[in-house]
Amino acid sequence: MSERSFAVKARRNAGQIVLTAIGALLAALWLVPFGWALSTSFKPEGDTQLLPLKWIQSNMNLDAYRSVLGTGDIPKWLVNSVIVSTGVTALTLAVSALAAYGFARTDFRYRKALFGLTLAGIMVPGTVITAPLFANVRTMGLVDTYWGVILPQVSAPAMVFILYKFFQGVPRELEEAARIDGAGRWRIFLGIVLPLSRPVLAAVGIFTFIGSWNNFMWPYLVTTDPDLATLPVGLATVQSSFGIRWAQLMAGALLAALPLLIVFVFFQRQIVRGVAHTGIAGQ
Repeated sequence: MSERSFAVKARRNAGQIVLTAIGALLAALWLVPFGWALSTSFKPEGDTQLLPLKWIQSNMNLDAYRSVLGTGDIPKWLVNSVIVSTGVTALTLAVSALAAYGFARTDFRYRKALFGLTLAGIMVPGTVITAPLFANVRTMGLVDTYWGVILPQVSAPAMVFILYKFFQGVPRELEEAARIDGAGRWRIFLGIVLPLSRPVLAAVGIFTFIGSWNNFMWPYLVTTDPDLATLPVGLATVQSSFGIRWAQLMAGALLAALPLLIVFVFFQRQIVRGVAHTGIAGQ
């Protein structure tokens, strides 16, 4: 092996070591709070603020979980969260994919201006439009309905941009060949473009599902019926009825995060592939 090749390999190995160390540090920064929350959820309520702090105690139990599960209606909240998150994800994928494909492949009047307005929506904080959204939902009579929770969450300019960049990377030759064979625009979109876009669609769907699942403010504002409460809203009402009880607070947070952890474990490959394909399309 030449001296130059050895130096290149040494730099490459050093870079991999640095990246591994950074990844391990970031993982630790995430795992330490998660581990502390898990430890606190098993402690008796009176021991959660004792000093010095201890990770493991001899009298750890499941009282916090029993209290949260016994006081609230976890199964109903879980079903509501599944309905809302699934509805938001399905509609967001449909609307965002159609909009992104229209911007990427069709030439119509004011296309650039409309696309610019869509991208500008990324910079608008959600809290700014909360009041007018709520006024519109109330005017339409959708307060205390699933549609009132779902529809305002469907607008996702960031997802439109991600899909737009991916659609731009799809070879036009495939669409032109299908068009020569007599395929229309809808058939090309449904039969060629969408099947090629499965990785990025999976990533966008998972990100949308997670965002909707964790959304607390909008479901809390638009629903007053306890039977329509999502999991984050329902667990927050349990906590507020007892005041701040750290063991129950951590138990509720872990219960709310458990479905997302399961989703990530089963779909982490799709997330990585989707992000990788999006990056390649944007190059």
